[in-house]
Amino acid sequence: MLELQYELESKAAKWYATIDIANAFFSIPLAAECRPQFAFTWRGVQYTWNRLPQGWKHSPTICHGLIQAALEKGEAPEHLQYIDDIIVWGNTAAEVFEKGEKIIHILLKAGFAIKQSKVKGPAREIQFLVVKWQDGRWQIPTEVINKITAMSPLTSKKETQAFLGAIGFWRMRIPEYSQIVSPLYLVTHKKNDFHWGPEQQQAFAQIKQEIAHAVALGPVRTGPDVKNVLYSAARNNGLSWSLWQKVPGETRGRPLGFWSRSYRGSEANYTPTEKEILAAYEGVQAASEVTGTEAQLLLAPRLPLLGWMFKGKVPSTHHATDATWSKWIALVTQRAHTRNPNRPGILEIITNWP
Repeated sequence: MLELQYELESKAAKWYATIDIANAFFSIPLAAECRPQFAFTWRGVQYTWNRLPQGWKHSPTICHGLIQAALEKGEAPEHLQYIDDIIVWGNTAAEVFEKGEKIIHILLKAGFAIKQSKVKGPAREIQFLVVKWQDGRWQIPTEVINKITAMSPLTSKKETQAFLGAIGFWRMRIPEYSQIVSPLYLVTHKKNDFHWGPEQQQAFAQIKQEIAHAVALGPVRTGPDVKNVLYSAARNNGLSWSLWQKVPGETRGRPLGFWSRSYRGSEANYTPTEKEILAAYEGVQAASEVTGTEAQLLLAPRLPLLGWMFKGKVPSTHHATDATWSKWIALVTQRAHTRNPNRPGILEIITNWP
């Protein structure tokens, strides 16, 4: 689903419309020879499904594939699809309306049902896959913010896990997310008794504030004047990196995403340089998913790193394995070489975080 959001972010559209197919699974008949495997008994009577049942693990994949095939056969206009949810976009309401009408016609012809109440737009602002979209930027819907910020302090591991699940989807909008919520994860560990102390309360209050003030991400812009700036840093309790885009006239630019995580296993024992390289390595991976592998990255770590990568040699003092160093070197050097020999894929500046 994240890949769909990255792609939609790159469209920077002005108008949107969404289509949610009604009872999509039940619109798909099961072949007679397949029905016995879906037999069940209820109150002493045996039944079997004759339509694709909800709850079967393969139903979403089958449903998505059949809808996709119908849209391709009907030569549907540009759109994005996630199972039975579809979104179209454009620069005018009329353009979006026409695209939506054509897709609805294709789906009806293929035997799927469309309820008018399930069609939204054309609109400048719309909700698709939980996310609110406007001008190619994705943000947290107001109702989600209100629900999270209204929550009372948590009283059990189960409540804490549910809260972390609710906010985790939005972590790309929260700088230093992993570091902020680490006290909450601590009380969910099986070996730990649940104890809601001052650290947990502070983390709980802080993350709710971060959710309430989270910035919109995107849109992803392209062109020779666009600068993709990747800030990365390794701190005592984990790694952080963020991706920004700047165009002429912008001082700070617009954020495309914030990432963070705690150290895993032996990573906490890495040298300071290795930790910074690890942060940059994972940052380059994340940035490439958002902007593509051909867009130039301006890498802004806290220590000079590219020199180590281009040497292609593991330093004499190191804690990461040779295989890990080889992995770092391979990714960064490969990303640095694009099809344009006059435009390197990665440049480096040493700077403070924005």
